[in-house]
Amino acid sequence: MWSKTQGSVFVRIHAPWQVLAREAEFLKIKVPTKKMYEIKSEGCIAKKFNEILQKLSSPLKPRVPEHSNNRMKNLSYPFSREKMYLYHIQDKDTFFDNATRSRIVHEILKRTACARANNTMGINSLIANSIYDAAYPLHDGEYDSPGDDMNDRKLLYQEWARYGAFYKFQPIDLIRKYFGEKIGLYFAWLGLYTAFLIPSSVIGVIVFLYGCATIEEDIPSKEMCDQQNVFIMCPLCDKSCDYWNLSSACGTARASHLFDNPATVFFSIFMALWATMFLENWKRLQMRLGYFWDLTGIEEEEEHSRPEYETKVREKMLKKSDKLVVQKLGTNMTEHEDEDDDEDKLTWKDRFPGYLINFVSILFMIALTFSIVFAVIVYRITTAAALSLNKDTRSNVRVTVTATAVIINLVVILILDEIYGAVAKWLTQIEVPKTEQTFEERLILKAFLLKFVNAYSPIFYVAFFKGRFVGRPGSYVYVFSGYRMEECAPGGCLMELCIQLSIIMLGKQLIQNNIFEIGVPKLKKLFRKLKDETEPEETDSAHSKHPEQWDLDYSLEPYTGLTPEYMEMIIQFGFVTLFVASFPLAPVFALLNNVIEVRLDAKKFVTELRRPDAVRTKDIGIWFDILSGIGKFSVISNAFVIAITSDFIPRLVYQYFYSHNGTLHGFVNHTLSFFNVSQLKEGTQPENSQFDQEVQFCRFKDYREPPWAPNPYEFSKQYWSILSARLAFVIIFQNLVMFLSVLVDWMIPDIPTDISDQIKKEKSLLVDFFLKEEHEKLKLIDEPAPSSQGGGLQSRRSRSASSAPSSQSQPGSLASSGSQHTSV
Repeated sequence: MWSKTQGSVFVRIHAPWQVLAREAEFLKIKVPTKKMYEIKSEGCIAKKFNEILQKLSSPLKPRVPEHSNNRMKNLSYPFSREKMYLYHIQDKDTFFDNATRSRIVHEILKRTACARANNTMGINSLIANSIYDAAYPLHDGEYDSPGDDMNDRKLLYQEWARYGAFYKFQPIDLIRKYFGEKIGLYFAWLGLYTAFLIPSSVIGVIVFLYGCATIEEDIPSKEMCDQQNVFIMCPLCDKSCDYWNLSSACGTARASHLFDNPATVFFSIFMALWATMFLENWKRLQMRLGYFWDLTGIEEEEEHSRPEYETKVREKMLKKSDKLVVQKLGTNMTEHEDEDDDEDKLTWKDRFPGYLINFVSILFMIALTFSIVFAVIVYRITTAAALSLNKDTRSNVRVTVTATAVIINLVVILILDEIYGAVAKWLTQIEVPKTEQTFEERLILKAFLLKFVNAYSPIFYVAFFKGRFVGRPGSYVYVFSGYRMEECAPGGCLMELCIQLSIIMLGKQLIQNNIFEIGVPKLKKLFRKLKDETEPEETDSAHSKHPEQWDLDYSLEPYTGLTPEYMEMIIQFGFVTLFVASFPLAPVFALLNNVIEVRLDAKKFVTELRRPDAVRTKDIGIWFDILSGIGKFSVISNAFVIAITSDFIPRLVYQYFYSHNGTLHGFVNHTLSFFNVSQLKEGTQPENSQFDQEVQFCRFKDYREPPWAPNPYEFSKQYWSILSARLAFVIIFQNLVMFLSVLVDWMIPDIPTDISDQIKKEKSLLVDFFLKEEHEKLKLIDEPAPSSQGGGLQSRRSRSASSAPSSQSQPGSLASSGSQHTSV
């Protein structure tokens, strides 16, 4: 059906029953048979507990038809036109749902050659060549239409895609029915991840409250705050900085205890096991959904070549044919026979320039990120030096420098995130992957690598490098021959790491959610609306008052895939797991964000995007491998945060090896070394010192020999013993947590026992059902037929899918910018 609206020509495509049946058989789509069976019920205790849980959670359930919790299930079998008697076909128009119909139509369009466009293969190639503007299945109707008429889109909006429904469970079955398995699995994964954040948030809050409750009992911070303990510290900068008393850093020391206490070690172990349990439970949920959605045993569908790949192959073949024409005379053609097999595909030689550009570009982008991190370090050093010259700003130097540097890091991360996403896409296009799946996987890996380095580089610097290359009084390390490398605060770098992590995590979530995911789509929609209003009207007033569904859908944003949604959550998963030892409240902020994120994504899919083509898939693909890799890497990163960044190991070593009474009394004095101020380099001594007394020795935080020792300022025995303890802790912590993770993985089977039993039962029932139906069929053949009804189905006239936009079976729609007739 053709329709012309405001200069655009729309082609509505529907598939009749014969086409749907043929393609369903070709695609091996599983459909329900006549046979129903009861799903195995739990044991008595489990059944009672499940009933209580169902009653308690009933207010949280959306009011939509669900089938995953039903006790009866239809046997499913791949559709076959020769076995029509197996299936429960009441109405051919509704036997295949809308998502299945759109998938079938899209599969046909993807492999249909267009003779008028140089035998271009598929609708994607036609869109890439600007012959068509878009191809999309239609939404079921308006989501905010007045009246009681209900469709799946409206139901999803009311029960799922509104912020007012934030407390309800997600209608995963309805999401899968409307959008397909791929999007259904994404929201199921996001829901499980959000649910798993609840226990980790509770434990994180308990760990934080433990730090608050024990702050008055922390002996090292009490010693630092005690005015009677006079620890005269060496100047923090040359010339302009004076000696200072350690008790002036009391507030920093007390704040550090909130996140640097023994409970954080327990929380790190808990979060490593939490990540493993989350991934194992996702595998189980994935199998459960696969069982109810009839995805068990599906084969990988044959993928068609991308238009860009076909174009490159065509260009290669043209160059090859031109070369053969030139060399035809006097050339033995048999030498080219070996190359014939490579003519219709791209070899590594054809891709080598793309691979080389990818390698160089990725290295350049990573180097650019590190350069920006170094530039921010230089900013911190120079700003601290400049502010120290002024007496009015000298007292707030550390707070000012830390806050402004973190904000600069946040802005740079947000800008580079958008740039790296575009660069990753461009680099993947240069590679010219053959299929869409290969393209998506390579794009994900590049984008993840670049965004991972971009998001975590500043945090890694503060966690593992800041304050490690400072030197000592009299022998400081300088950059640009005048600025000393920055040191950690007196309470350690863990507090600053916590500030850096929290601001970047919260700022990234708030700005990306509010500006990029809400504001930008609204601005684009407003721009398209203004553009449509400025175009000359070619339709009648009746059409403008009541636009057709294809017009409404064409004005929506095109669907570009799930990569941005997954990427945002994967980066957040890194914030939650990689440095959780320094910020136990990270799961709490992630949970609050995800409660909004679920409804934000839901609203975007239901109200702001064109309806995506339904894609059948069994799992979340490469994202699971990335999650698993982050989970394993988090064990190592948290081990080093506890061992190197926090004071957990030095306190432990002092308490059990150097303390006279087995307590932490004297720990602060133990961590400070002496320096003879007469050995300060010329020109670095404090000018116009205002200190009350004559200073002969100042203290600095390090484990070095005193100036009166035979080897002054060399690393002391305490330094080497603590270093050994740190390395031992890393090894023990890593192996212990890895062992516990493997143990949890082994204890939790990937396939739930009840689902495994049901799959076996279903196979057995399917064989019995086949034999019974075949026996019935043979009986009917042997008996003389009294009438010519033939079972009823064959005598009925096949009805094509209705083309009315409000009907149950909606066709697809293609938008073309021209008015010429195009055969599809």
